Amino acid sequence: MEQRITDQDVLPAETLALPRRGWRINPVKAVVVTGICWTGFAMMAWLVHHNRTTALDHTGLLFWRNAGDLTPIGSPMVLEALRDMTALGGTLIMTMMVLAAITALLFLKLRREAFLLAITAMTGTLVEVQMKLWVGRARPEIVPHLTEAGGMSFPSGHSFNSAMIYIAIALAFATMSARHSVRYTIVGVAIALSMLIATSRVWLGVHFPSDVIAGWLGGAGWAFLASALFFQPAKAAAESHAAEKLDVITEKGRTAHQPQ
Repeated sequence: MEQRITDQDVLPAETLALPRRGWRINPVKAVVVTGICWTGFAMMAWLVHHNRTTALDHTGLLFWRNAGDLTPIGSPMVLEALRDMTALGGTLIMTMMVLAAITALLFLKLRREAFLLAITAMTGTLVEVQMKLWVGRARPEIVPHLTEAGGMSFPSGHSFNSAMIYIAIALAFATMSARHSVRYTIVGVAIALSMLIATSRVWLGVHFPSDVIAGWLGGAGWAFLASALFFQPAKAAAESHAAEKLDVITEKGRTAHQPQ
């Protein structure tokens, strides 16, 4: 027998059903993933410091170029697409993405996730800058650069920041779903996107392959480490009296939209 749906059973379009929150990545698993990523980063840093990545770096940079004049392989459309891809890991886009994600999380009353994302982004940026200063590696001059790039080369800032930010955003919004498959898909897409951004840096000639490998591993590792390390501080900040003022959608406003 079919069940009839009446007007009283349908919520108005203006009603926002906030997600049930509660999921978080298992902190033990997060630390394990961090250990794997940062072990890989440390190994790559050691190899770079002892000049043992020359073959990898030369092969990786020349792989995308024609042998004769070192021009990029592919049509101008490919070059434009790679420049668009690498822009997704730039400072401006990353900053806008973080601010947009934090705003959305606050609208959804996911203050804990918003605070955790903000802390992850700020601390991770400091870590990335310090590592660049510590290593002080110059950018590659093996092939012509196909986009503007400044600063030190190791680790790749685009690779580090895109892995850190996109994975952190994915972990924040994954809390909205109770299904493992949905959460894995969200995080998986973030990982794939950040890897494409990292690859574009080598294709454009502004980073050695070892730069982007280390950068991606470092950024991904920091995203997972921060999810465990800063969870309690973010939770405490989100539950403070001052943080309650950040709720964009008030309980009063929600009640006013409920059907009578």
